[in-house]
Amino acid sequence: MSDVEIFTPSVIEITARAVAKIKSLKLEEENDDLKLRIYVTGGGCSGFQYGFSFEEKSDEDDTLVSREGATVIVDSLSFQYLEGSTVDYEKSLMGSRFLVTNPNAQTTCGCGLSFSI
Repeated sequence: MSDVEIFTPSVIEITARAVAKIKSLKLEEENDDLKLRIYVTGGGCSGFQYGFSFEEKSDEDDTLVSREGATVIVDSLSFQYLEGSTVDYEKSLMGSRFLVTNPNAQTTCGCGLSFSI
């Protein structure tokens, strides 16, 4: 496992709202090592779905993207599906959530958490 922080431009964009939320959660948890992991799994109504978790450590083959003190981790299998995506955070009547805008997705479901390639 490696905690080396790497900045890879244009791999995944992290919006200012996502940065603010990640940083506020780090403060709330009093843990500056927390990073947002985004991954893709099979399932959902369109074939693939996004998953999110907060973790302190990254694996050697993970890609880390940082902006202004917020770090996103993507595992090597999910990277091919997420390359070029934008990670945002939104609050709406449906609740609050991290949201991925993925240029690789051919179709998405209504909730935005499921997609197909």
